[in-house]
Amino acid sequence: MTARATPLPKAPSAPLAGLSVIVPVGPGDAVSPALLHRLHHGLPASAEVLIVLAPTAIAPRDDQLGPAMHLLHDATGGRARLQNRGAAQARYAVLWFVHADTVIPLAALQAAARFVDRGESALAYFDLRFLADGPRLMVVNAMAANLRSRWLKLPFGDQGLMIRRDDFQRLGGFDAQLRAGEDHALVWRARHDGLPLRRLAAPLYTSARKYAEHGWFRTTAWHLSATWRQARRFARDRSSP
Repeated sequence: MTARATPLPKAPSAPLAGLSVIVPVGPGDAVSPALLHRLHHGLPASAEVLIVLAPTAIAPRDDQLGPAMHLLHDATGGRARLQNRGAAQARYAVLWFVHADTVIPLAALQAAARFVDRGESALAYFDLRFLADGPRLMVVNAMAANLRSRWLKLPFGDQGLMIRRDDFQRLGGFDAQLRAGEDHALVWRARHDGLPLRRLAAPLYTSARKYAEHGWFRTTAWHLSATWRQARRFARDRSSP
């Protein structure tokens, strides 16, 4: 007797109806086709995706966009401003900030749906993994990022931060004065204000191209140095009266 094929699991639908996904696209960058495909086919039409384009960003083609996807343009180009612009236009109660080179597996969509359904007041994040477009040592970076998030409570933006819109507004959004580290600063503000950090036990995948282009050791050392400098600055700012 021929075995019947097991149907693929369906993406969650109803809980994600209260979700606004915000994708900032920096100068010269483009949105990953895999990300567009997942958001197009994995979200209900009653959710929304706001793709915020900096000047010279590469806009998706019309045939890559679903009915729930909307393009916004911002003249500034900084990631904090792009994300704030998307948040200001968002219609729904929960915001999900997703980088343009992210790949979302089905497990992450399901975890997002559970978070939206709970309506929890928290800053949520996903586990980080890297695509196979960089050095083999990227497995070390992913492990370190996930340990940092769980032990030190310091997730970063490439881990897909999720937050209720009212909590985001209460924290003041992303600091548009920062050229980098706006995600790091938001996490520090959340911690200072007593907003719980919640790990969503599912992975997001991000590109490791820059590690391949600039070298694993050099890029890793730069990120460690920048993280340390930012942590000292943001911790000092939070402790000031």
